[in-house]
Amino acid sequence: MHDVRTVSAPSLPRLAAASLVGTAIEYYDFFVYGTAAALVLGPLFFPTFSPLAGTLAAFATFGVGFVARPLGSVLFGHLGDRRGRRPVLVASLLLTGASTVAVGCVPTYGSIGVSAPVLLLVLRFLQGLGLGGEWGGAVLLTAEHAPAGRRALWSSFPQVGPALGFLLANGVMLGLSATLSEAQFAAWGWRVPFWAAGVLAVVGLWLRSSLAESPRFLEIDDHARVPFAEVVRDHWRLVLLTGGALAVGYAVFYAVTTWSLAYATERLGVSRGVMLTCIMAAVLVKGVLTPVAALFGDRYGRRPLCLAGCAAAALWMFPMVALLSTGAPPAMFLGFLGAMLAFITMFAVIAAYLPELYEPRVRCTGAAVGYNLGGVLGGALTPIAATALAEQGGRVPWGVGAYLTGIALVSLGCFALLPETRPVPEAAAEPRSDGTPLRAASPTD
Repeated sequence: MHDVRTVSAPSLPRLAAASLVGTAIEYYDFFVYGTAAALVLGPLFFPTFSPLAGTLAAFATFGVGFVARPLGSVLFGHLGDRRGRRPVLVASLLLTGASTVAVGCVPTYGSIGVSAPVLLLVLRFLQGLGLGGEWGGAVLLTAEHAPAGRRALWSSFPQVGPALGFLLANGVMLGLSATLSEAQFAAWGWRVPFWAAGVLAVVGLWLRSSLAESPRFLEIDDHARVPFAEVVRDHWRLVLLTGGALAVGYAVFYAVTTWSLAYATERLGVSRGVMLTCIMAAVLVKGVLTPVAALFGDRYGRRPLCLAGCAAAALWMFPMVALLSTGAPPAMFLGFLGAMLAFITMFAVIAAYLPELYEPRVRCTGAAVGYNLGGVLGGALTPIAATALAEQGGRVPWGVGAYLTGIALVSLGCFALLPETRPVPEAAAEPRSDGTPLRAASPTD
């Protein structure tokens, strides 16, 4: 057994802040590509395609990042389960940051021909590989330091990171759009957010350099030799259920932040600045409310919030696309806000829920693979499918609403099959007169 006493435990606020900032930086890298794909990559890297086909091709390169994420989970999960959670944070940040900076340096199709989209595809794959490892390391390091009764709250702070990363990425894009001409933005302006990722990566590495290893990892006597093989052999059903359950969150988030941006600017004639402002406002509310929703998860359980958020998403998708189709900023914001509230009701507690479902020896791999499998099922295909469905519909893209509602219902069924994991207070675990506990504690707590 590792000697836990040799490792100084950091204060939870400092640990949560470092995890939050690091996650925000990595998701900035990931989101800035999605925004660029919606706004500018199609004409620059696929100029021989029609406008619709170019957008679809750009979204296809966007989707490659999601396909790579489960592979990153396997690669970095192995590192996290064998060597510790902390090394994952450093390695994943380096890979994601370097590949993002490189995207900003890729010549366009007009300069090097077909090599341009190929390079874009490879770098997007590397981005996804790095992000696939990031979530597991950041969440586990925080969750495994947190007290059981407040685990959802403290582990929710890394979940605020994606909102901050999104706001930062789109804020930079919005600022560039407002200050540059269309020609300047297409020529070089879109590259600036990718170059900025290098500076952010250095900041993130500095913040993470002093973090202590997870005490829960240090207590493990027998580390899994091949964590992924053990997950597939012993926990395959759990991986599939968690992947299916989380698909709705990814589908909703990227329908709002990526597909709707392209749809409204190209089909409805809404300005890029107006769309980015509406989306960013909804994501800002989502980020602020994440710890609040997590508190409810600590009080009432993880599974009830996930079921409620999933049901809300199923009920809201048709109203959301109807509000989007108006092209009116207040209506669009309302549609996006409802979707983000449903999303965060689920995802505020996921950072506590998924690790609690897996035993500590394979937790980094199992939780991360399940989480990122949801990204493939819900995030990779949604912008492509929604763009194709919207093209077949009229003014209101009801097909997109049906697609998103269907994913929500599938995820609802998966959540219904998962157990509750909220740790039981000591008093609640006292046995009844017949000797049975009032409620079983989580076996992986």
